[in-house]
Amino acid sequence: MQITTENSSQPREQASAGQLRRGLKARHLTMISLGGSIGTGLFLASGSAIHDAGPGGALTAYIAIGIMVYFLMTSLGELATFMPISGSFSTYASRFVDPALGFALGWNYWYNWAITIAAELSAGTLLMKFWFPDSPSLLWSALFLLLMFGLNYLSVKGYGESEYWFALIKVTTVIIFIVIGLLMIIGIMGGEAIGFKNFTVDDAPFHGGFMAMLGIFMAAGFSFQGTELLGVAAGESDNPRENVPKAIRQVFWRILLFYVLAILVIGLLIPYNNENLVHDGIEDIAMSPFTIVFEKAGLAFAASVMNAVILTAVLSAGNSGMYASTRILWALAKEGKAPKLFAKVNRRGVPVYSLLLTSFVGAAAFLASVFGDGVVYTWLLNASGMSGFIAWIGIAISHYRFRKAYLAQGYDVNKLPYRAKWFPFGPIFAFVLCLIVILGQNYSAFTGETIDWNGVLVSYIGLPLFIVLWLSYKFAKNTKVIPLKECQIYGDETLPSSRQM
Repeated sequence: MQITTENSSQPREQASAGQLRRGLKARHLTMISLGGSIGTGLFLASGSAIHDAGPGGALTAYIAIGIMVYFLMTSLGELATFMPISGSFSTYASRFVDPALGFALGWNYWYNWAITIAAELSAGTLLMKFWFPDSPSLLWSALFLLLMFGLNYLSVKGYGESEYWFALIKVTTVIIFIVIGLLMIIGIMGGEAIGFKNFTVDDAPFHGGFMAMLGIFMAAGFSFQGTELLGVAAGESDNPRENVPKAIRQVFWRILLFYVLAILVIGLLIPYNNENLVHDGIEDIAMSPFTIVFEKAGLAFAASVMNAVILTAVLSAGNSGMYASTRILWALAKEGKAPKLFAKVNRRGVPVYSLLLTSFVGAAAFLASVFGDGVVYTWLLNASGMSGFIAWIGIAISHYRFRKAYLAQGYDVNKLPYRAKWFPFGPIFAFVLCLIVILGQNYSAFTGETIDWNGVLVSYIGLPLFIVLWLSYKFAKNTKVIPLKECQIYGDETLPSSRQM
């Protein structure tokens, strides 16, 4: 059977009524992909990772998570190129697994990013106090919230352009850092050549053994969260057949360059037992390994420069959070899993009501962190802690089921616009590693003489919340796991210009 559809190779920037606009160009998707995982995890937390597990342990953990993320992105790439839709993995799970799973994944992901907006607002105010220590926190948080809202309210191009420049600043900083670091290692800058001597200090490179490396394994996973934003952005790409695979192909090299090389440089230049690698939080910019290395190289104002760079990373994360949660909420409303009001878009193709609710939740969560002792905000943040890993598991399951359904219904995988390699190993490997990360969030709570129930609750509260969402929808709507031959492979959003069976 052959059904002819619209030729998707033609850009579609104008959207029909009630639809988003395909206004993201190739360069936008590339930078969203490049910048998605570059943030405070690299600029700040990498130092603590090396201190806790040694340079070798940190490298091993980041490489393992990097491989997992690569497979996840190829899985998401196959789905997003075939069916570019802003609902992304929520929609995929609804079509290829169970509508209840799609419902839970969608609300879980929306909540995760809405709370992240509050976290980034808090971080932004701390960073501004580096320059303006006596300024009021609410002033900066209000300005940053208004900036994020404005960039998303203008149009999808507003988000795309801002992310392009935010990501470009981060990418440029990391490249300069790696180049300067390598020059210092061989002795061209910063005095005598350091070589590999810091890899042999005391019990380096694997300080703390396997358990320390396992702890970094968890932290590394958090650092890479945000890479899946490409799947959401694919729904508004002007040419997803070409743009999405191009961005996906860069994932492996991005991980290799930005994380592995950066951590290698830090591990070679700074001994793992240097106490400066351990710092109290985002406000301690002077202790960022990037700042330490730049200062060793003799660069003036290194702390101020890194404060500015980390501020762009924070604003980028908040901006992306507002974009992703708005689009996920819009998609849930389109599918009848959220009030219809949130499916409305303005003449520029922006889901304004979804944007307003997301902004309100982010602002309310931020106020909860400012007033009182912040207990409510702490619990909100804890509840969103593992949401990203749950979304990754959803991607792996959805891709596995999609490919099986595609074959079960008699389609030829060679006709796919983009085909993930190493199937089924890729999604299975990603699923297992994500599951290990989720279950091992706070393994130390179970290893003492008595179980630390408070630690268990704080670390794992996101998991029962997700299960409650899943099961409540499942029982309310009486949904079942969809048989492979009944999965809706093709729909209005699918990409191929012809369908053959």
